[in-house]
Amino acid sequence: MNDFEKIVAKNKGALTLQDLRGYTMIGKGADGSIFQLTPKKCVKIFVNEDTQKKELNALQLGQSSPIIPKLYEYGENYIVMEFVNGYNLKHYLKREKNLSEAIVGKILSMLDEMKTVGFTRLDIEVRHIFFNELGEIKIIDLKRAFNTDRAVPAKLLSGLKKLGYSDEFLQHVNKLSPSKYKEWKNLGNE
Repeated sequence: MNDFEKIVAKNKGALTLQDLRGYTMIGKGADGSIFQLTPKKCVKIFVNEDTQKKELNALQLGQSSPIIPKLYEYGENYIVMEFVNGYNLKHYLKREKNLSEAIVGKILSMLDEMKTVGFTRLDIEVRHIFFNELGEIKIIDLKRAFNTDRAVPAKLLSGLKKLGYSDEFLQHVNKLSPSKYKEWKNLGNE
């Protein structure tokens, strides 16, 4: 971590991929690359500063929430946050071949918590829902938390359908929250 701090100081608050070549890359997408800094911290370097600002805003607003990774520091084009040591929902379903009522209950609580935090996009992709080593949910990739107004989990249901779990998910939702089931039941068929 000391090396990282020296790199940031040398670069006056900005990072390049070259700066982190000694660190392990744990993810890469259209918005940037993620490197593990320590067993508890990772850094996301953003391609676009506007995207960094959107994600930073969501992380800052959600710091009191148990579903949001802890924010440690940030710079012009990066954010240092909690490394979620675990697996995402997509990998869980491929490994376990089962979507339990308990997991669906946690997902419903997560969606309620997103609303409590103040997010306007109450939807998230399957691959952005993580379970840490304690089985607690953490959500990542929050850049659209405020710039999309979606009160129903259309992307979540679409992702579950691709994996073959939308019917099972909706059955559990019907049992746990009949009102949400009525609102969402047709989304599983889209």
